[in-house]
Amino acid sequence: MKNTFVLIALLSSLQFFAQNDQKTAFQKNKYELANSYYKKADFVKAIDLFSLVAKIKPENEIGKEAIKKVDTLRELLRKEILSQAIGTWKRTGSQPVWSAATTVTASQSTFDEVVEIKENEILFYEVDKKTKVKKLLRTENLVYNDAKSTVSLFSEIILSDGTVWNCSLNEKSDVLHVVNVAVKTEEGIKKIQSDNEENYYVKM
Repeated sequence: MKNTFVLIALLSSLQFFAQNDQKTAFQKNKYELANSYYKKADFVKAIDLFSLVAKIKPENEIGKEAIKKVDTLRELLRKEILSQAIGTWKRTGSQPVWSAATTVTASQSTFDEVVEIKENEILFYEVDKKTKVKKLLRTENLVYNDAKSTVSLFSEIILSDGTVWNCSLNEKSDVLHVVNVAVKTEEGIKKIQSDNEENYYVKM
């Protein structure tokens, strides 16, 4: 009976070490892949992979190094997207800019919804189409989501009402697409699973 117990314990420990070795090998493989993207300056793919590496085994050296890389790349990518986003944008609707529905929606409104993005804040305006009178609706501090990303590690912002928006730019950086991906509650960040609100803006 005692021998059986020892054998079971031995087999269990061997299985644990085998799984642990597989986990470490997988982590190392993903870390090397992340580094290859990093060297090619494909920082978006690199940050996602480094984040995965950090989650696999955060306590080992590779995990710790991956966490450092995520922090570095997050700052770099945020500066890059912000430098392209700074300026004034006009809302075209909830459909892509090229959509026919966008043209119909825009023609029905008597005012334009305009957003001005600055280094540390976002200003929301309403502009009368006839008189061109510009009315400030509200000002929001530019607050990034560092707590729990749902789509992107670097381009999610949190507004004062708790809504979390993922922001992305097209290749020409003249169309801004924002999607409500989550909401911040007292319990933490809650992901929105379906019917996400989204808006498109064109640079003015």
